Amino acid sequence: MKFKIIGVIAICLVIIGASYYVINLDTTKEEKKQSSDEPAIITGNITSFDDAVNVFGFNLFRQLYDNLDGNIFYSPYSVFVALAMTYEGARGLTAEEMADVLNIEQDNESFHQYMNILYKFLNQNSEYNISTANALWIKEELELLKEYIEIIQTYYGGEATNVDFNNAQGATDLINQWIENQTNNLIKDLIKPEYINPMTALILTNAIYFKGMWEVQFDPNNTTDREFEVSPDNTINVPTMCLTDTEDLFNYTETDDLQILELPYSGDDISMVILLPKDDANIGDIVNSIDNEKLNEWINLMTEEELDIYLPRFKVETENYILNDYLINLGMPTALSNDANFSGITELYDLFISKVVHKAFIDVNEEGTEAAAATAVVMELTAINGGSSRIFFDVHHPFLYLIQHKQTGTILFMGTINNPQ
Repeated sequence: MKFKIIGVIAICLVIIGASYYVINLDTTKEEKKQSSDEPAIITGNITSFDDAVNVFGFNLFRQLYDNLDGNIFYSPYSVFVALAMTYEGARGLTAEEMADVLNIEQDNESFHQYMNILYKFLNQNSEYNISTANALWIKEELELLKEYIEIIQTYYGGEATNVDFNNAQGATDLINQWIENQTNNLIKDLIKPEYINPMTALILTNAIYFKGMWEVQFDPNNTTDREFEVSPDNTINVPTMCLTDTEDLFNYTETDDLQILELPYSGDDISMVILLPKDDANIGDIVNSIDNEKLNEWINLMTEEELDIYLPRFKVETENYILNDYLINLGMPTALSNDANFSGITELYDLFISKVVHKAFIDVNEEGTEAAAATAVVMELTAINGGSSRIFFDVHHPFLYLIQHKQTGTILFMGTINNPQ
């Protein structure tokens, strides 16, 4: 069995071991159950905006799972918000493809209000520590449309900063320091100097941080080494937290293939849900079959039960995930090509997405969970600088040169430069 630990912080939801929890801004879980039979208000091609994030999250996660080895951890919320800010400026086919991937409509006031409410909710003080932040990093002298900047500031809380992208190291240090500050120093080096060149025009960033204590904490004295089956042929001993013989009740349900447990954090606004395949079930089959509808169904079937719980301690810090190919596979290739249309961001230049990069961290222990993630969408000028009479000539790689007699066209000298130093 391929072993993967999955932890996700997104829209006030934390997912571990393919876990999930939805925070409704206006209703409790019981109220949500009672209203489940009421007709849904259709907005665009989805029934709710949290569904949009989650549907996107599962679709992207399957891409990650099918293409990466080892433990996987990422934030659907972070990636979704970074792309949603980019989508605000997409037009034409670019916008149509992004709308299908993100499951949201453009220029939708209800969606804007949802993002604004969610942003404020995630940044208010509570019994747990959670925060999120957005920012635009704009090439010096690049003019963005006033309407676009106002949307990002008003609904996403994103501030705009001018950056000298000709100084790749300086720009990298500036943006990475902002990300570190927003993630309690957990996410480092999201932006690398090689991501930036003189064609870089705009970088959009989202960062999210979470730290919560279990409502019922594990006693560290009860943590012992227990066997963990990485695969049928590989069993290891890992420090395992234990919560047994208590009168505490936890939301629980099961299917033919899964045991599903909810572990709330203090305040009971955020929880971790663990989906544990039964002995004969394959985690890969679960990942490839699970969707938002099934998850909501399972959560609604949960009842309070007494359980003996054994949960390994774990910590995951991912390398940078470059998401370009996965987003193309999901159906938005135009945004990542020279045919992209982001004229809703600026009318003076043609932009395209050159890179979408994501990084995440999670630490689960007896007290609770600390997690963070950040996403950056790097946008560059296309090869043809539409709307401007100036030609961009950037000698930043090996080149050929010659000295020619102009009147006759005779080449007098010719050579290549592979390393100017």
